[in-house]
Amino acid sequence: MASKAIKRRPISAETDTTGEKQMDTALSDPVTEPLLGNTPQEEKSKTYEPITRSGFWDGTAQECLRWTHLLAAFVAQSARNIVNVLSEFGYLLARLFGCSSASKSSQNGQTLPVNLSPLQEERLRLLRQRIDVPYDCSSVKHQDALKELWKLAYPNRQLPPLKSDLWKEMGWQNSDPSTDFRAAGFMSLENLIYFARNYPDSFHRLLHKADGKRAEWEYPFAVGGVNISYMLVQMLDLQSGKMRTKAGVHFVQLLDDDGVAFDNLFCVAFQVLDSQWLARRASYMEFNEVLKSTRGQLEQELTIGGISRIQDMPSFRMLRR
Repeated sequence: MASKAIKRRPISAETDTTGEKQMDTALSDPVTEPLLGNTPQEEKSKTYEPITRSGFWDGTAQECLRWTHLLAAFVAQSARNIVNVLSEFGYLLARLFGCSSASKSSQNGQTLPVNLSPLQEERLRLLRQRIDVPYDCSSVKHQDALKELWKLAYPNRQLPPLKSDLWKEMGWQNSDPSTDFRAAGFMSLENLIYFARNYPDSFHRLLHKADGKRAEWEYPFAVGGVNISYMLVQMLDLQSGKMRTKAGVHFVQLLDDDGVAFDNLFCVAFQVLDSQWLARRASYMEFNEVLKSTRGQLEQELTIGGISRIQDMPSFRMLRR
């Protein structure tokens, strides 16, 4: 089944937290929110004034009863105020210690100890250099790479111009594929080429949607690959300069034995995404949800014991050469 042209861009794997922030700011703060009404004390005291009949009570008895009710109201209000103060104080303490604990946890996440060999450091440096290279539509090298991807995808078809609606058949969103590389740059194109060269059977099965019962509205293959590259960069925390995630720490350990570990992980990730897509019977609007689930599975597999190469990951066995 040929990849269907999808005109809508799938939202990138970056975490979209804007809605969550808006929701957080909309919640009222229990410390500042009044727990009781702001009715003046004078109004409350009137509530407790007894209804009297003329001549029933003498002046002294009425005055005593009035002061008794005023005192009772004052005691009740004071008790409520004390309870509120204690509750607010307890909330502040919980909030303070909670923030301290969260801050400590965050700091621990940013300072995960990593002892890298000279080879690991060099390969990590080269990988970070690749991440920083944007796709340049005026670069002959980048143009040639895009042409190579077409030849690997459709070896028996004529190469179209760099701007043509035929590119949409591969799963680009526009007639000019260069507009789809903004999220992950030139490296995402390199990842797709590596996939096509080293695992051609899996590459073509995913490109042509050959496995399983597909949705009526499928995810676009090429743009899906760009999203996967971007997701992996975020998952492994490769742009921050610090290892803040367990998956990132475990990944850099693999660079000793595999200089193209990221490209191999990309191939595994694409295969996992498509498998989860089929298992969920997902459609285009669920792409981000499936991508997030794919990330969770990869993080879990990277951090299990006995993984010294990407080829040791359980999901690697799904790839076909």
